[in-house]
Amino acid sequence: MQWTKLGRVFVPDGRLPWAYTHAANPVAEHLEGDFYRIYFSSRDKLNRSSIGFVEIDIRYPQKILRTSAAPVLTPGELAMFDDSGASIGCIVPFEGKRYLYYMGWHLTITVPWQNAIGLATSQTSDGLFTRYSRFPVVALDEVDPYTISYPWVAVEGGKFRMWYGSNIAWGSKKEDMRHLIKYAESADGIHWVRRNLIAIDFGAPDEYAICKPCVRRDGNVYRMWFCARGKSYRIYEAESADGLVWQRRHEPAMEVSDSGWDSAMVEYPFVFDHAGARYMLYAGNDFGKTGFGIAVFG
Repeated sequence: MQWTKLGRVFVPDGRLPWAYTHAANPVAEHLEGDFYRIYFSSRDKLNRSSIGFVEIDIRYPQKILRTSAAPVLTPGELAMFDDSGASIGCIVPFEGKRYLYYMGWHLTITVPWQNAIGLATSQTSDGLFTRYSRFPVVALDEVDPYTISYPWVAVEGGKFRMWYGSNIAWGSKKEDMRHLIKYAESADGIHWVRRNLIAIDFGAPDEYAICKPCVRRDGNVYRMWFCARGKSYRIYEAESADGLVWQRRHEPAMEVSDSGWDSAMVEYPFVFDHAGARYMLYAGNDFGKTGFGIAVFG
């Protein structure tokens, strides 16, 4: 059993100002029947990221039925933690609302950037998102002092569980980072308790960035898909009995193609089930500059 690539789904054509380049971090939201809305992070001419979407029929995923004319979330106010961009992590339905957890970008001088985790909410199943606050719901602190990234949040037994990326070292260039995946909990999805619990550690001496977890529960087993890079990103898988202690598989779950849009890197996985099949959305070369595609497991 392995992932079979079905092809590229979407790449911006440069006509939308907010989606001039890149379609990264794809996140699927089921609409009805075979129809899905795929949210993604895109960039404008100033390299600032916003969140928009396309809609597809999962039976024909390479045919775009609709593209959002405007983003659902744009960069934040000047000098805020997300003034340089907002990149999607996940969407969580909760008590009739939708919680959109995202990573805010803030460019700095002595290090390349600082990220923190923000929250936007929607009051309906198909409405616009509004920021919960101008400030992050998961901010930098003594546990996560440098930068934190792409959250995956699940509600289980009345408790919010989050797996997220965190730098344990930083420097003047991005290759100086040591970025891995940690775990946090919350009673309300807004106030988070972090105990510096590492979920996924480095698997090789040349790895320096592990990020974008996607966690699913299959019966009594938790499965996580994530991406890690030394020279370039690949997608990996891990398993856990409790979501806390993970056993990582060291061979990639998905490799690059021999040629084309995903021949240099594959990253930012999102795994979901539909009609008895398991699918993965993922981004391609240059951190999603060539768009995102879809694969099926089987």
